[in-house]
Amino acid sequence: MENNNTSKHHYFYAVGLSYKKADAEIRGKFSLDAAAKTRLLEQAKNEGIESLIVTSTCNRTEIYGYAEHPFQLIKLICENSQGSVEAFQKVGFVYKNQEAISHLFRVGTGLDSQILGDFEIIAQIRNSFSQSKALGLANAFMERLVNAVIQASKKIKTDTEISSGATSVSFAAVQYIFKNVEDIGNKNILLFGTGKIGRNTCENLVKHTKNEHITLINRTKEKAEKLAGKLNLIVKDYSELHLELQKADVVVVATGAQNPTIDKAILNLKKPMLILDLSIPKNVHENVEEIDGVTLIHMDYLSQLTDETLENRKKHIPAAEAIIEEIKEEFITWTKGRKFAPTINALKAKLNAIKISELDFQSKKISNFNEEQAEIISNRIIQKITTHFANHLKEDDTMVDESIEWIEKVFKIGAITK
Repeated sequence: MENNNTSKHHYFYAVGLSYKKADAEIRGKFSLDAAAKTRLLEQAKNEGIESLIVTSTCNRTEIYGYAEHPFQLIKLICENSQGSVEAFQKVGFVYKNQEAISHLFRVGTGLDSQILGDFEIIAQIRNSFSQSKALGLANAFMERLVNAVIQASKKIKTDTEISSGATSVSFAAVQYIFKNVEDIGNKNILLFGTGKIGRNTCENLVKHTKNEHITLINRTKEKAEKLAGKLNLIVKDYSELHLELQKADVVVVATGAQNPTIDKAILNLKKPMLILDLSIPKNVHENVEEIDGVTLIHMDYLSQLTDETLENRKKHIPAAEAIIEEIKEEFITWTKGRKFAPTINALKAKLNAIKISELDFQSKKISNFNEEQAEIISNRIIQKITTHFANHLKEDDTMVDESIEWIEKVFKIGAITK
């Protein structure tokens, strides 16, 4: 597929950068917020670009669209972000036509995600397309392509297990709690420290358990109050840590201390307790396991669970790729048909003109000429001829552009669009 556009000088490109070659600092410079995306789309429209969508997440900034040269799209990214052309040349990528289509399929189906099987990006692609369409920047090719990618994403999600299991330590922590603590919605949960993983774990617990017995304690109380304000939780002073530990059924430790902050001496328990230490370095002394009923789970154990999950997900890559190929092939077949349809329409119009002229001539020359029967027979012949040409153009080994040029030259026709 040399070209999918009506212009012979425009091609479909995917340009951008991702976590694969660009670190977080570089990705941040090329990041596009909502206002920047809007500016970019408006600039593209003013510069005569026919169809384009743009996505920007913490892991990637990418443009998919038509252009005479990929630099037109690279320029759009750089002029609407803090990134430079020089930096892009070091970490960016450019894919054209078939490669660009394949890349969008892999991104939209989670195969190109930093965490294999992460399907959050497909919502970004869908929203980006909607924004472009609202601005008149989404042609029929782009709409069909995005819909095909969405279809592949849904099918992979439902027909494979590539998105199953925990893939972050915080989510693995929540899953562990669910599996090992009965009636978690009514248990007392204590979050000690407000490190990132601890915060994420706490947010997931609130979201999935609707628990109203979650207490936050942090050395700096203001940080705990800020998090608690978002989640409507209880905050206690650091001085009350000892008392709150006695009440807790589950303790999530996420402090930044360099030495253990919880050990056997501080616990005075007469009931079971699950402690998750999500700190680096470890903030819970292993001697707490000497107390009956105490279970200590370190972050390194939860990390092993996520590693195992990702390894299990990799087993489903071939099945996901097979789904992509099937749906992508349907899309490519559609693009070929869309490409040669104007020529087939023109050929049919030319043959119809010949038919009309010939029927008119024969009706005057032959007495009792049955024009109705001749019309039926002629139409069937025209249909069979055009079908033969269409089938030829659909074949995988057909040089479509050359064949179209040959047909137009032989029959002295120009493409007709419908």
